Amino acid sequence: MSDNQTLSLSEAFAQRLSVLTSPAARGVLAHGLRGIEKESLRIERDGSLAMSPHPRALGSALTHPSLTTDYSEALLELITPAETTPEQAIEQLDQLHRLVYSLLGDELLWTHSMPGRLPADDEIPIAEYGTSNIGRLKHVYRHGLALRYGRTMQCIAGIHYNFSLSEEVWRTLHAQRPTNATAVDFQSACYLALIRNFRRTNWLLMYLFGASPALHEPFLRGRPHGLERFDASTLYRPYATSLRMSDLGYSNTTAQAALQPDYDTLPGYLDALARAVSEPYPPYEAIGTHRGGEWVQINTNVLQIENEFYSTIRPKRVTYPGERPLHALASRGVQYVEVRCLDIDPFEPCGISAETARFLDAYLLVCALDDSPALPAPAYAEANANFGRVTLEGRRPGLMLTRDGKSVSMRDWADELMVRIEAAARALDHLGGTDAHMRAVSVQRAKLGDPEATPSARVLRTMDERGQSFLAFGMAQSEAHAAYFRSRPPEPDALQAARELAERSLQEQAEIERRDAPASFDDFVNEYRGYTLERFSV
Repeated sequence: MSDNQTLSLSEAFAQRLSVLTSPAARGVLAHGLRGIEKESLRIERDGSLAMSPHPRALGSALTHPSLTTDYSEALLELITPAETTPEQAIEQLDQLHRLVYSLLGDELLWTHSMPGRLPADDEIPIAEYGTSNIGRLKHVYRHGLALRYGRTMQCIAGIHYNFSLSEEVWRTLHAQRPTNATAVDFQSACYLALIRNFRRTNWLLMYLFGASPALHEPFLRGRPHGLERFDASTLYRPYATSLRMSDLGYSNTTAQAALQPDYDTLPGYLDALARAVSEPYPPYEAIGTHRGGEWVQINTNVLQIENEFYSTIRPKRVTYPGERPLHALASRGVQYVEVRCLDIDPFEPCGISAETARFLDAYLLVCALDDSPALPAPAYAEANANFGRVTLEGRRPGLMLTRDGKSVSMRDWADELMVRIEAAARALDHLGGTDAHMRAVSVQRAKLGDPEATPSARVLRTMDERGQSFLAFGMAQSEAHAAYFRSRPPEPDALQAARELAERSLQEQAEIERRDAPASFDDFVNEYRGYTLERFSV
């Protein structure tokens, strides 16, 4: 490592990484977990949105552990278990795709984050979860999202990457930095430090992995925009990386615009989210919770529930049945983080590659171990502005960002980050006796010198070379990926096990509905709302 590279490593990061890679640490870095959630719209062969119900062969969207729906009945979500290596997580995602395609009939999975051909906004089917109280609550929540943001925006899809370091890592670091904090509080503080670093630097992920520089014009529903015309039906930005994560897609709009969670302490974060799910918002009060005697949103607050907050990353804790996420965090601390800003890669059959996952592991390790100053309002606004700039202009030559109030070249800042990410990658490779993480980082570093190697540039170049619209390109990729998975159907034993799991999930849903039959949905919603307010009175 050169002297300049050494200087790019903060003392805190270098010291913590040294502790965790020492013989005494016994390879604790190898025991982390990662899981993937991948959303995909079901479409017909002509590219239109599938209007059919969630396929019964896939089981119950309410209770199946791996196959569910997100906003729409057509928005399938594939969920892997938490795995110990990126390769295992991608293998699980591959198996889920093979299973789905063996049971999907003639339908396809759309391979882009931005949707293709959609029906009228009010015709997009909202996900159904049966007649149980919790199933009805999930549907009403989504109905509320439709009223607040429109159904069209809810059809945007992405990749969520769940990441944790082992508790042994936090115990090892805690021993090096004795404090009065309990082990649980120390671990939560470390995950919040990771989140602060992530918020400051996640623009890098938009540059490297953003894959939505164009969209189908009707998606905008006539909204004003600053996009250019690619062809008769396609709009784009020449240097955009991720329109999905820009103010044209998933941005914190309306009531959320003023919501700034406190990422400096867990109590501060919980307080901010608890206020949001407790305080009425006048425009939502004007809508009300009922129309024609039917529930249309859970409440009229800034957020109906905490998961409505559209953040690029969230602190998470596995919940018990019926438990609210805020209560789980308050009771047992942060267990992992959920990275939510990744576009689906349309060039990868699974939407994400093992190479990308290896890079993410190294990057998130840097976020976890590096110095992490507080994130006050000006720093929060600066981070959001940098992120937004890269989503729309990330490949523009000479792009400048702002760091601590001063202008800085995106390329120079990225080069500094890459030195640390490479150090983390070397440490992870040493544990496994390979060079896989370093090779993954090398591929990403090359994109800094060659913007044309980024997925966003590849999308535009491929469309241009093939003379394809966004829709035509999307259909071509969807057909190719469908053929890839259908050529590799699950083994008979695996398919039988999947069918049995789907049937059990349907039985579980039926049992929940049977138990709920005498119960009042009104009482259930009131208890659900009151639980939050009582537990998080502010």
